[in-house]
Amino acid sequence: MILNKLYEKIKKFYHLKILKRRYYRTGKCNKCGACCLNIYVRHGSELIKTKEQFENIKNNDSYSFYQHIKVIGEDDFGLIFECEKFDKVNKLCLDHKNRPLICRNYPCEEIFSMGAQLREDCGYTFEPIEKFDEIFKKVMKKPIKQFEQL
Repeated sequence: MILNKLYEKIKKFYHLKILKRRYYRTGKCNKCGACCLNIYVRHGSELIKTKEQFENIKNNDSYSFYQHIKVIGEDDFGLIFECEKFDKVNKLCLDHKNRPLICRNYPCEEIFSMGAQLREDCGYTFEPIEKFDEIFKKVMKKPIKQFEQL
């Protein structure tokens, strides 16, 4: 019991302070393929919005991920892609062993924090490292400057 509490405290400290995370990613891939089909792709800090932009990135960037995706549409947010290495029949990656880092790390906290949502049938979930009541207690311990003057 004591070791479990100590482990949880160390884990929490490591994720919050060392990794600078706010959520634990839990679960595992259920091999639905949703993350390989109908996806937006960000380059730098922005979504890829035009075919011309994508071709420039694809031709000038050494990151091999761009060589394996194709444009299948576009909407108000940007281009919509799918991975050419995804086998739609068997719902498996054709080159799983050599998949790029973006695929290995999916889903990552950054896209979740930006407002993206995981599909309901995704095997992964994000849960906050610090619960609301823990954060609230910390905030309430600090004096609120606007009320100090009253």
